[in-house]
Amino acid sequence: MLFTLAREINFVVLPALAVILFACSGSDAAEPDLEVDEITTAKVSDQTQINEPALNVLSTPDLVDLLKPSVVQIAVNFDRGRGVGTGVILDSSGLILTNWHVVEDAKMITVAFDDGSIVEGEFFRRDPQLDLAIVRVDHSGLQPANFGDSEQLKIGEDVVAIGHALGLRGGPTVSKGVISALDRTLVGHPRGDLTGLIQTDAAINEGNSGGPLVNMFGEVVGINTAKINIGDRIGFAINMNAAKAAAYSLIEQGPVPPPGFLGVGGIDVTRALAWAIGLPVREGFGVTSIEPGSPAEEAGIELDDIIVQMNETVITDGQDLTEFLGEHPSGSNVKIVVVRDARLLVSLQGELSDEPER
Repeated sequence: MLFTLAREINFVVLPALAVILFACSGSDAAEPDLEVDEITTAKVSDQTQINEPALNVLSTPDLVDLLKPSVVQIAVNFDRGRGVGTGVILDSSGLILTNWHVVEDAKMITVAFDDGSIVEGEFFRRDPQLDLAIVRVDHSGLQPANFGDSEQLKIGEDVVAIGHALGLRGGPTVSKGVISALDRTLVGHPRGDLTGLIQTDAAINEGNSGGPLVNMFGEVVGINTAKINIGDRIGFAINMNAAKAAAYSLIEQGPVPPPGFLGVGGIDVTRALAWAIGLPVREGFGVTSIEPGSPAEEAGIELDDIIVQMNETVITDGQDLTEFLGEHPSGSNVKIVVVRDARLLVSLQGELSDEPER
């Protein structure tokens, strides 16, 4: 078949792991790359109430004792590996706030709690523009974190970052620092710039993503999300006021419907692959398998077709196809444009279904 050789080339050309890079704005110097760590997750009550308690200054050990039951480790299985991140319990019904880049493309989410219990989590809702997501779990005895007003933060104020740095065993890692700056902007995010960020010198490492930045009253004032890949101890957190507003909005929308199912397997078409086997297009998704009885088969997709468009969305690779299906649930009618026989552009019609149980 056309893509038999292509499979071999694809494994050589494509990297095994993807790294999210940001760049920091607001400087005359060359914009540094920012490396964002990975992974996270969360039954929802009709009226979720995010805690906002009275203030008492705490010692760092007391603060950690207060927050640890509200901080979870999120382990994620992907098609090409695993990742670990952190989440913060939003309410006792099982909602957990984390970064979207932690759980994006997750095939399985596992949530570990401070008491040692481990449960499976499911993706609930996301806000890609803010790099936030909610996961939910069916678990009792949850202790929500206390959430503060990030507008009251002052530069130089002490803060503590808590998270599962590097996925190390034995509980979360704690680091202390100060608020270094407010209202920072990071440019280069795939879905737009991240604005209104808190900058801190509290150490933030891979695995901290989705974890809390906490003031000395024990309130979560930010969600740790990124660090600069050069320099020393320059990390960033999404301000909690923006995160709370987004969380309330996501909860009100309810759980996202499961993605639509097309029923194809395949490989990414790249420039190198197209040149090597003489393909007429330089990008798309090459079909190498079709599930019997699937929407793809019923629509008339054939082996070796290259999917280049779904409705009005251009498909450059499997990631584009996955994102399209995630935004179009079962029952959606779709137009599928494929390149066939290395020359013909074929337009097909199909209806997405639920993914069958395995």
